[in-house]
Parts: sequence; structure tokens; C-alpha cells
Amino acid sequence: MAELASSTPRSGAAHGRKKMNVRVDLTAMVDLAFLLITFFILTTTLQKTKAMDLAMPVNEGDEAVPASRSLTICLGKNNQVMYYLGELAKPIIAPTLTNFNSTGLRQTLIETGKMIRAKYGKNMIVLVKPSDHSKYSSLVSTLDELNITQTQIFSIVDIAQPDIDALKQKGVY
Repeated sequence: MAELASSTPRSGAAHGRKKMNVRVDLTAMVDLAFLLITFFILTTTLQKTKAMDLAMPVNEGDEAVPASRSLTICLGKNNQVMYYLGELAKPIIAPTLTNFNSTGLRQTLIETGKMIRAKYGKNMIVLVKPSDHSKYSSLVSTLDELNITQTQIFSIVDIAQPDIDALKQKGVY
């Protein structure tokens, strides 16, 4: 039982008044406090996780990806990105370095997507290849840029040795 007791009267109190010993029972207030704490803990929602929907294809065999419509993005170290259009051996757009600023990857995705749509009448296919030296945040930033530019066809694939060699030549591996 929780109680609040007042202090005892001092000797020589003025005018001979007697101070009474007051006792207040705080049990009900403590119960109410715990009920309120329990209520707010149970009804409060913590920060909800933010996730981007990612549709993964069903593995129904390997289909050839047209090189003329495929933009390859290789992720290197220090938030650097190398991209090229077509095959690395004979690219339509030569391997170029960029980053994630406003004139970087987003602008490349927009311009290349418009060019492919105008030339072939179909959407661009993006292949994202993270290297061993890239950070996870670079992959997330790339997926964000693909989502912002509304790129509909993309895939995260393993990086090949020729791509690693090209990253080494650019100094971002």
C-alpha cells in the first residue's frame, strides 16, 4: 500500500493548535499510472519499416536479353557507377563513370530510356551488377533511381570478369 504521510508537528507550535497526522492512500493513483503506462505502450506504434516492392521473375529458363536495349550498371567503390549500353566488347554507349547526384545516374537513365523508346519502340532493360567493393547503400540508391525514373525492366545480376576489368581500368574497383 502506497501512502503519503505528513511531517510531525514541531514543538512550541503557535497558539496551541494541534497538527493532525494526515495519511493519503495512493494505491489507486499508482494503479491508474500503471494502467496508463500499459495503455500507451500497447497502443503506440513504433517506426514502421519502409520497403520497396521488388518483383522477382520465376526461373523459367534463360531468355536472351537484346544487347541493343540493355543498359548495364556496374557499381564500384566510393559511390561510383560505370554504365554502358550494349555489350562491353562492342558498346553502343562506351563505359562511362558517373555518381548519384542530380546529373548522374538519374539523368542517364532518363536520357537512355527515351533514346531506346524512340529507336526501338520498347522499354530499356537495365542490368545492375554490384562489385565486391561497392557498398550496400549504392545498390539501394540504384534501386531508388530505377524506381524514381519508372524503369520497368531491371535485374540484379552477378558481375562478370570483363566488367571487373573495366572497373579496374576506370579506377573504381
